[in-house]
Amino acid sequence: MSRNRLSGSIPGQIGHLQGLDILLNLSRNYLTGPIPDSFANLSKLANLDLSHNKLTGTLTVLGSLDNLVSLDVSYNKFSGFLPDTKFFHDIPAIAYAGNPELCINRNKCPLSGNRHVKNTRHLVMCTLLSLTVTLLVVLVGLLLFTRIRRAAFARNNEENILEWDFTPFQKLNFSVNDIVTRLSDSNVIGKGCSGIVYRVETPLKQVIAVKKLWPVKNGEFPERDWFSAEVRTLGSIRHKNIVRLLGCCNNGKTRLLLFDYISNGSLAGLLHEKKLFLDWDARYKIILGAAHGLAYLHHDCTPPIVHRDIKANNILVGPQFEAFLADFGLAKLVDAAECSIASNTIAGSYGYIAPEYGYSFRITEKSDVFSYGVVLLEVLTGKEPTDNRIPEGAHILAWVNKELRERKREFTTILDQQLLLRSGTQLQEMLQVLGVALLCVNPSPGERPTMKDVTAMLKEIRHQNEDYEKQHCNSKAGSTNPKAAVHSSSFSRSSEPLIRSPS
Repeated sequence: MSRNRLSGSIPGQIGHLQGLDILLNLSRNYLTGPIPDSFANLSKLANLDLSHNKLTGTLTVLGSLDNLVSLDVSYNKFSGFLPDTKFFHDIPAIAYAGNPELCINRNKCPLSGNRHVKNTRHLVMCTLLSLTVTLLVVLVGLLLFTRIRRAAFARNNEENILEWDFTPFQKLNFSVNDIVTRLSDSNVIGKGCSGIVYRVETPLKQVIAVKKLWPVKNGEFPERDWFSAEVRTLGSIRHKNIVRLLGCCNNGKTRLLLFDYISNGSLAGLLHEKKLFLDWDARYKIILGAAHGLAYLHHDCTPPIVHRDIKANNILVGPQFEAFLADFGLAKLVDAAECSIASNTIAGSYGYIAPEYGYSFRITEKSDVFSYGVVLLEVLTGKEPTDNRIPEGAHILAWVNKELRERKREFTTILDQQLLLRSGTQLQEMLQVLGVALLCVNPSPGERPTMKDVTAMLKEIRHQNEDYEKQHCNSKAGSTNPKAAVHSSSFSRSSEPLIRSPS
């Protein structure tokens, strides 16, 4: 909170932030008044910077902060004695410089003897009070911790005692008990708005993913029933690019969804955590697989299913870079009745939500198409939708449009530079996929292609480029001037990239 022109006194409520343990920085503001007495409660605080303000009073309250390792109170209007503690004996003079009325050396302090005695007594009283408060806080914390642990232990026992309702959707070779006994913190692989995901190995060495949905409190009716949504949706569909639901478990308290475990994690993790570099062939296979999965939901299911939360985190990647759509907690079965009714919740994730949600909450497959288009831009650029590398905090779509307008046909500045270094020979294909992405993120839902059309375009792009490579190789082999053949090939494509500068 430094350098913000904050004025007035420091709020005493800050002293009640028991979790504040690393740093409190209020420097270079216009704060006045004394340090609140409540700061004695910040027993965990390690670093405190109050420098360059107009604070007054003494530093007595800071004498009880046993965990302080760094302090800067310079250039204020503090007065009185420094607390008589080892920490204040050892800190450098620069930490309290600029406070002319602060008594550094007790023997040479200009204060009268009576005042010295009074301040000493005050210091002792404050120290005793601070120690008492600290002791009470520690005791209360231990009591609460013990009760929470006991409650958690009781809940676990209750979960094990309650009878499980287990509904398998596949032929399984494990029981519910094989699963619930392995839901430990060491097996957690992810957390989201719907629950916690565990990696579980069954007794027969089968690895599965278990999603433990967040519990519903007594008397509450959740706005989004993730359990029924995922079970109803995934239990009724089968597709090679949609994560397979193995079964579901419910004992009245705990709800579990069992899925195939997808080894490479999410597309977002691969793109942005840099654990495994994805070349263009791998990225193309992932986006084509995801398009197939969405096309199945939109065109082959009756009624159609809108996923409503398409993002890179919800596209899982298999060992051969197969794509699997996951997390159907927001999915909607679209029929004529529902299409005419606006949803009462905003579906989707920040950065991927279609613009029509700003003026209408109606359910449409074209919203999935927009989100998929953002994923394509993410795959092509290597940037997240709201990446901090994008100037002025712009959305990825606004940044791409600006680059296209300003750089005319120099589109390579948009692409992931690591991708260009390792897959530069497929530049034409990447630019054509960029054209498809721009079609998908059209602000008008009616002008976006369907996912069936998107799938066809992606397949045609690869087919055209494969045909071109064959023709190029044949013409190169038969050419008497290889250099001329290579030079002319750069301009001989019959199909231009599907890129147009947006209006």
